[in-house]
Amino acid sequence: MSVRGIRGATSVDADVPEQIREATRELIEEILKRNEITDFDDVISAVFTTTQDLVSAFPAEAARHIGMTTVPLLCALEIPVAGSMQKCIRILLHVNSERKPAEIEHVYLREAEKLRPDMKSAQ
Repeated sequence: MSVRGIRGATSVDADVPEQIREATRELIEEILKRNEITDFDDVISAVFTTTQDLVSAFPAEAARHIGMTTVPLLCALEIPVAGSMQKCIRILLHVNSERKPAEIEHVYLREAEKLRPDMKSAQ
């Protein structure tokens, strides 16, 4: 088994804790489903970033609520590049996987699909 990184992003309509937690939960669950990860023991760690306009909740709270209680989680602020997408939550999930790098499915949901139109999940 190898360590793989899985990227993903989603968006919310407003800086509301429930929206941040729900969008993050949806993103994590979709990443796990598409990459056939069924055991949190295979998740090494997760790094979440949010744009500077999302300050009402930590995205990592959603991971804790779905059972990732022993996985190291870190939240950080995305670099505020002029003209970049706002109200965006990103994740870099590190996992143990039998998949080759080209077989990993990165997931972009909601408005964040626009970030990576080259990814099949964004089609």
